[in-house]
Amino acid sequence: MSENTIKPIKGGEFIIRDTAPSDIFIPESWTEEQKMIGDMCLDFITAEILPNLDRIDSMEEGLMPSLIEKAGELGLVGMSVPEEYGGMGVDFKTALLTTEKLAHGFSFSVAYSAHTGIGTLPLLYYGTAEQKKKYIPRLASGEWKAAYCLTEPGSGSDANSGKTKAVLTEDGKHYLVNGQKMWITNAGFANFFTVFAKIDDDKKLSAFLIEADSEGITLNPEEKKMGIKGSSTRQVFFNNVKVPVENLLSERENGFKIALNILNIGRIKLGAAVMGASKAAIADSVKYANEREQFGRPISKYGAIRYKIAEQAIQTFAVESAIYRAGQNIDDAIAGYIADGMDKEQATLKGIELFAPECAILKVAGSEVLDYVIDEAVQIFGGMGYSAESSVERGYRDARINRIFEGTNEINRLLVVDMVLSRAMKGELDLMGPAMEVANELMSIPDFAEKPTSVLGNEELYLKGFKKTILMIAGSAVQKLMQTMSKEQEILMNIADISIWTYLAESSLLRVQQMIAMKGEENCQEQIAMVKTYFYDVADKINKAGKDALNSFTEGDELRMMLMGLKRFTKTEAFNPKEARQLIAVKLIDKNDYCY
Repeated sequence: MSENTIKPIKGGEFIIRDTAPSDIFIPESWTEEQKMIGDMCLDFITAEILPNLDRIDSMEEGLMPSLIEKAGELGLVGMSVPEEYGGMGVDFKTALLTTEKLAHGFSFSVAYSAHTGIGTLPLLYYGTAEQKKKYIPRLASGEWKAAYCLTEPGSGSDANSGKTKAVLTEDGKHYLVNGQKMWITNAGFANFFTVFAKIDDDKKLSAFLIEADSEGITLNPEEKKMGIKGSSTRQVFFNNVKVPVENLLSERENGFKIALNILNIGRIKLGAAVMGASKAAIADSVKYANEREQFGRPISKYGAIRYKIAEQAIQTFAVESAIYRAGQNIDDAIAGYIADGMDKEQATLKGIELFAPECAILKVAGSEVLDYVIDEAVQIFGGMGYSAESSVERGYRDARINRIFEGTNEINRLLVVDMVLSRAMKGELDLMGPAMEVANELMSIPDFAEKPTSVLGNEELYLKGFKKTILMIAGSAVQKLMQTMSKEQEILMNIADISIWTYLAESSLLRVQQMIAMKGEENCQEQIAMVKTYFYDVADKINKAGKDALNSFTEGDELRMMLMGLKRFTKTEAFNPKEARQLIAVKLIDKNDYCY
């Protein structure tokens, strides 16, 4: 690589590095083939899932597995699986698109995602050639269904504290597995389990491939849940289950690493799924607002309703922009590792691991945006939204689990900061250099000469301020708190929130800048309004989170200086949010659908 070659961006590097609009992928650039895949997913949901939602939620015997098989016949179950094992072998962002579109299927999307993601991918990425040849084709076709057995009654977020044990038999041919797993999605009909257990007195988990009809496996009855009622969730018990030694997945004690890496994939895919569900909820909101009349006209004519519809769209647009930006970054990283001689599976794992901070960001942002969107959808529907006859009632109950799935949002917030700081400590990211520059800037006279040169020029300047805020607070916190910083969870949460809002704001800005270059400013008025409104809102949120953090660990003249810097970094110009939201909402109302 020559010195003039620009190195690809790394995960977490968005904080210290500018990105050009042309360097990201935007959904407006899907190919015809990708659009066809998306349409095929929606056609399947419309034909097979939506007419059967009540049957699915009542857990009609054999229905969910049969739907997975039908999806398999269309190739939807094997999207991420290489063609040599019977899959379609699409790239990462196309797999995200599939996840987004199938998210319109409520509980079905949970079963589908568990099977194709955490159920299949550990084997695909860590299995031997013999293991993959034996099991992957049956999983890719939907003939076999998969489940992932990690959580235990005493180990949730702290996965490595699991008590399930594996002991080698005297003849050395089998492991005997004993233990209990809980909250296992697809357990009621799975043919195949990936099970995490500790061999002997190991400190770290190992992973095993276990066929569900093995002697010694028993299941508790289906759990009664608030939402995703059609998803099978059961406890699984292992009593001296004999597992052939050749079914150890990867190396001994590599299970914890497998679990972490697969969860990275699950997090960004969950982000795509909840974003797809948000779009569906917005479409329902708009259609109902156009149909429902009060005081002699549709409620979509009223400003209070238009505010809700516009805000639903703004937040969903921001998440979508970030999802596919990260998806392309991962695809580019995978391609780079392959070009360096790495095999496809290892390259995929490394590429996703590289962007683990973004995966955690998108899990948190997506799940919380869906909660906002579906809550406002219920409000727009009014009393009908509280009725089980409405689609938004089911969506409201189903949405709540997403802030717990794939690591709670609290854990993921802590991970965002921890992963970025860990990389800085290892010298993989230069955070302290830029942080020192910001610290020096606080001591200097502010330069107000920089003026915006485009319709989104102000937002470009605001973005620089947001990033300086992260560097100022994180840099100071690291210096002051040192070894105790990992215990200061409130401060870490503040830094994580600022980082999340900044990443989504930048992603939205880059997307719309690229759209303007493609279609012209006059054809992007609503999207420009979304970016401006998003920046206007998060500037105040960043200011509040920043003050909370700074007031928690510093004081005196230093505090006053940094609060002045924070005020400067989060300052915005006058802006009319009502006019912008009206513009956004009117387009949605006229289209009677989600149209962004």
